[in-house]
Amino acid sequence: MSEQSAPADHARQQLEPAAADAVRAYAARTRENADRLAAVLEDIAANGLPSVEDCTLWEELREANLARLARQRPAVA
Repeated sequence: MSEQSAPADHARQQLEPAAADAVRAYAARTRENADRLAAVLEDIAANGLPSVEDCTLWEELREANLARLARQRPAVA
């Protein structure tokens, strides 16, 4: 594999303050979701899978999510 030098003197384009805030907010939400997933996986590893009675059917989760999305979407005439 040939070795290529990195281009020098390439300035990074700065974001507008509002855009930078939006990126930081997205990063925080992503980190929060990853932490939540990691906690669930650690619980499963430590305690095993939950009982079927303690679980929600995926169909119920799907319908609830679709209903939430429908409420967020403006009505089209």
